[in-house]
Amino acid sequence: MPIPVTCSSCLTRFNVGDQHAGKTGPCPKCKKPIQIPELGEEIVIHAPESEPGAKNAAGKNILKPIKRKEAKFSLNITVATVGLVLLSIAIAWLLGNSDLGDNQFWALAGGAILLGPLLAYAGYTFLRDDELGIYEGSSVIIRSISCGLVYALLWGVYIYLGSNVFGDESFADGLEMVQIAGLCVPLLGIGAFAALVSFDFDFITGFFHFTLYFGVTILLRFVMGLPFLPGMG
Repeated sequence: MPIPVTCSSCLTRFNVGDQHAGKTGPCPKCKKPIQIPELGEEIVIHAPESEPGAKNAAGKNILKPIKRKEAKFSLNITVATVGLVLLSIAIAWLLGNSDLGDNQFWALAGGAILLGPLLAYAGYTFLRDDELGIYEGSSVIIRSISCGLVYALLWGVYIYLGSNVFGDESFADGLEMVQIAGLCVPLLGIGAFAALVSFDFDFITGFFHFTLYFGVTILLRFVMGLPFLPGMG
């Protein structure tokens, strides 16, 4: 193989055949003597003989790399979510124009419980991080149900705390905005934590996940002709 040579006098670069290795000869340009370097040892990098990891009796690798499944935008899920919200608004409007009487509480409680898992699943499909992998099948169903029920339960906690901390009469007549904020802030934190535990979200993403449910249920209360939040005058 050719040997690269640089003349130390005129700095001309050229190649000579390997048969001249170690010899002295004139530079083809300035004619001054040049010492041709000796051939260096050739470095050969060999490919690994086999892949690392456990092998079977035939010597074949039995461990396969984990293939990450990337979650993609699902038109079906998006359409179903929008349809669910529109259907819920229509039902809320019908209930708001009906004389529910004492059944209003149970209608609100039933709606909160029913929407919880559905909106928890819908929010997960939008907010999940594909780089961390995705939950599927029974796993995502169980997680959505658990998270959604916690979200629904937080409405009960809100009403319970409002009535017991500020009194039934004050809660019914209407609380101050500072008092309402004092009830909402802890619930937002608990909701974000529930999403974090259920879907491995970070706290900020969990906050937005709970806010989706909280916002939809507040909108439905408004459609029914009720105050945005219980305790608002």
